[in-house]
Amino acid sequence: MRAHAGDWLILEQAVLGREVRRGLIEEVHSPDGAPPYWVRWLDTGHEALVFPGPDAHVQTAAEFAAGTQASQRVAEVQEEVAAPRRRT
Repeated sequence: MRAHAGDWLILEQAVLGREVRRGLIEEVHSPDGAPPYWVRWLDTGHEALVFPGPDAHVQTAAEFAAGTQASQRVAEVQEEVAAPRRRT
């Protein structure tokens, strides 16, 4: 796993019912981008030094933004489909 400051750490938790955690990597302590990373978690704002496990992966800022935009568009389409149609 390799990262740069500004990338996102994504934890795909294997426990049923647990949300995916996303954190902004603010500092990388290794010159080659290896862990540990100083991360600010999106859901809580908490900052911590993280040694990611096998359920984690890194996304660049561009990949994260694209995924966020896609999720927003899916929500918009679902809302449109669920809305009652007006007959004219």
